[in-house]
Amino acid sequence: MTTLDVARTELALLVLYLNKAEARDKICRAIQYGSKYLSNGEPGTAQNVDKSTSLARKVFRLFKFVNDLHGLISPTSPGTPLPLVLLGKSKNALLSTFLFLDQFVWLSRTGIYENKERAELIGRISLYCWMGSSICTTLVEVGELGRLSASMKKLEKDLKKSDKYNNEEYRSKLKKGNERSLALIKAGMDIVVAIGLLQLAPKKVTPRVTGAFGFVTSLISCYQVFAIASITTEGQDTLNKESLTMGFPLDNNLGIVRLAYLV
Repeated sequence: MTTLDVARTELALLVLYLNKAEARDKICRAIQYGSKYLSNGEPGTAQNVDKSTSLARKVFRLFKFVNDLHGLISPTSPGTPLPLVLLGKSKNALLSTFLFLDQFVWLSRTGIYENKERAELIGRISLYCWMGSSICTTLVEVGELGRLSASMKKLEKDLKKSDKYNNEEYRSKLKKGNERSLALIKAGMDIVVAIGLLQLAPKKVTPRVTGAFGFVTSLISCYQVFAIASITTEGQDTLNKESLTMGFPLDNNLGIVRLAYLV
């Protein structure tokens, strides 16, 4: 491949990434919380950017509650302990409720829904639901990391003296462990962000702290959406079809590409 072909392919993948509503939402989220950090709750340009971006993000989340509603009624992986199943379903229910109620907040800010007091109450309830889902996610990730660690130790014993890093199953588990660790960090930080937005500890979790934590979790989300993964045959076909519709044919010889999938 020539340098121009590589550049065209990378540009095509960037276009595919930016065409994802989830990707645009996470980029706007980074801008929102970055502005919140800069403003520290004080009036000015940064606070205006924070408020306007927050409103713009709500458009990307319209009807997004259906995703977690689908997850709520979907079957779980075989062998998953009941406590983790219940926590996972609780996370789906709470997150779906948050996204559903958040639509009323958007309606209020646009002037369609005129009961401001009720809209403010709905907004606080939705944030509590988001905080609850982040707590559930944290507990799920801790539990899954524990299960993963136990299975990796068992696999290490089975491998004995052979190099574990040459084992495909061990590398796969190690990769999953890294992904879950990152998700755990993000969920834990999101709890702090929720506390800041609800002003449950205004002296400790200031707007600047909320903005800093929110900005970091936004970058993590952007990374998760813009994950680097080995392309499967099905994924290659899907990307080729999507890219060809926009006039960006991909080279099938590419072994590794950036996929715009939400982790």
